[in-house]
Amino acid sequence: MVEWFLYIVKCADNSLYTGITTDLERRIEEHNGDNQLGARYTRPRRPVTLVYKECCAGRSEAAKREYEIKKLGREEKERLISKGTLT
Repeated sequence: MVEWFLYIVKCADNSLYTGITTDLERRIEEHNGDNQLGARYTRPRRPVTLVYKECCAGRSEAAKREYEIKKLGREEKERLISKGTLT
């Protein structure tokens, strides 16, 4: 079974971007790379830095969690990031 991750990155303009992936290292490289694989939102806001991640049971759980987090306000996201770890 493939492991899915929900992640939050902080962009160079201090904004936050939330996404899901099966390979965090590759995805961060895509966001920071000069290719078209990074999200349209993050391309003009490089570099991005991983500030939060959660392991999810599957794609469905990851997508649901992404939706929940994207509805949060900035302060709520900052609280979540401060409680989380990047181990």
